[in-house]
Amino acid sequence: MAAAFLTHLAGDRIEVRSAGSAPADTVNPAVVEAMAEVGIDIAAETPKILTIEAVQASDVVITMGCGDACPVFPGKTYLDWKLDPAGRGTAAVRPIRDDIRTRVQNLITELTPGDRA
Repeated sequence: MAAAFLTHLAGDRIEVRSAGSAPADTVNPAVVEAMAEVGIDIAAETPKILTIEAVQASDVVITMGCGDACPVFPGKTYLDWKLDPAGRGTAAVRPIRDDIRTRVQNLITELTPGDRA
């Protein structure tokens, strides 16, 4: 959800990568439904494994509670958002979605000072 919001709200101003330390085989259908409710279609997305190369190529790494499974490199900004919607239905995903959107909007403002998201 964070990557989808970031791509949707920031456009080409921020390069976005999305991956997980233990990704599921498919995106949670409740997440797909909750994102569709706000006009973002992620139905064709597939979870990807987090690689060391992806972390090395990033300036900001947002984790969702992956702990020691996430590689850490000096000079990177790490944000841990413990907002995992795994195994939850649409009603439980909605407040998580809304929280993630707010955090993403704040991050865009932080990363693109003087610009408007």
